[in-house]
Amino acid sequence: MPISPFLAAINQICDEKGLSQEQVLQTIEIALAAAYRKEYGHPDQIIRARFDPETGEMEIFRGFEVVEEIQNPEREISLKEAKKLKKGVKIGDVIEEKLPSRKEFGRVAAQVAKQILIQRLREAEKNTLLQEYKAKESQVLTGVVQQIEGRNVFINLGKLNGIMLPQDQVPTERYYPGQRLKVYVMKVEETPKGPNVLISRAHPNFIPALFAQEVPEISQKTVKIMATAREPGYRIKMAVAATQEGVDPVGSCIGQRGTRIAAVLSELKDEKIDIVLWDQDPEKFIKNALAPAKVEKVEVNRKKKEAKVYVTEDQLSLTIGKNGQNIRLASKLTGYALDIIKIAKPEKNK
Repeated sequence: MPISPFLAAINQICDEKGLSQEQVLQTIEIALAAAYRKEYGHPDQIIRARFDPETGEMEIFRGFEVVEEIQNPEREISLKEAKKLKKGVKIGDVIEEKLPSRKEFGRVAAQVAKQILIQRLREAEKNTLLQEYKAKESQVLTGVVQQIEGRNVFINLGKLNGIMLPQDQVPTERYYPGQRLKVYVMKVEETPKGPNVLISRAHPNFIPALFAQEVPEISQKTVKIMATAREPGYRIKMAVAATQEGVDPVGSCIGQRGTRIAAVLSELKDEKIDIVLWDQDPEKFIKNALAPAKVEKVEVNRKKKEAKVYVTEDQLSLTIGKNGQNIRLASKLTGYALDIIKIAKPEKNK
């Protein structure tokens, strides 16, 4: 059976706007009801339309709210009169009567129907997009840089553009139109102009989300990212742990021949990543966090969240790192204030 022109047009609107057939039909019926009320009814009347997309036929109904005392005869009916029309009605119910169908609408009524149809479809499209992208919050999406306005970068994410504000950009990166990037969806806000998608490449959760895409063990929850510390554009420290015996969490994140970490690094350009083993013992965790430096001893004050780190002179610069970066990131990763103490190199047993 061939599809009707009405249904074909509705299906086209559904495809173009990403809406369901039910949403489009409901919008058409609201617009038809408004046009009928404008042309043949009264502004206070309750008018409902039912449209058959297969035949193009419509039915019009007028509703009355059942009340004890009529205040507005255009939309209200007394309980006594309502019982004559329908059995079992009660106060607060709405009863309907079928009105004669009209094939023609006047110019003003047709314009009203058109305006309502456009407005309702636009609102439905905005709501559909809002729900779709709301579900993508805390995820990494791939987009293309659409334009740059001032210091704001607009990235095409498919059906919407996301905005990356200056504080969410990596200071060492330069962006240009046509550039493909992965971004972290921080928040999707509803605005009068439609959904506003706030995205970032500097957000603390961007790195864990990137690894989750590359490391199946993370999505399977056999490897857990316990903490991250990052100076965007320069260096990252990430602590991982296994939730299942026999799983190597660090090795899982690095991948065979470094393929998994290489995929993440390719997205981060010149940024460096240290993946360390998390440990519930703060002394061991601090030692791991300061890698690649070798630490001789750690003394922890759990109450004050402070620790003294003892290293030999040849490990001092490595422990501190360039411009203090290594110790700064290790401190942030572990949650401990770290005090580096230089000690003499232990003599080898003769």
